[in-house]
Amino acid sequence: MFDPMADLVGDQGVGDDDSSPAPAPVRSGRGDGNRKFADELHSITIHAQQRTFYIDLKQSGNGKFFKVSEKSRGGQKTTIMFDAEDLPKFIEALQEMQNHL
Repeated sequence: MFDPMADLVGDQGVGDDDSSPAPAPVRSGRGDGNRKFADELHSITIHAQQRTFYIDLKQSGNGKFFKVSEKSRGGQKTTIMFDAEDLPKFIEALQEMQNHL
């Protein structure tokens, strides 16, 4: 299964014998201080009443994935990531929820 965190700079597993130097960290485009470990392919911003949502399609060496972040007015930020191949499951779940509104 895809692990978007696997490409993080300096993230080495126990017993990792890879002697190649890690690439230099690059700041992400939003200025949030995170290291860049994937290329952004597309991004959508949703402004809701009390929050702002960011939906990013990204690609790393492990494949494509979605990063969904929520930022409240108080500045608190929450992020989830999931494989691009799982998008239909999320769409189906959201459509089911919409039917119950």
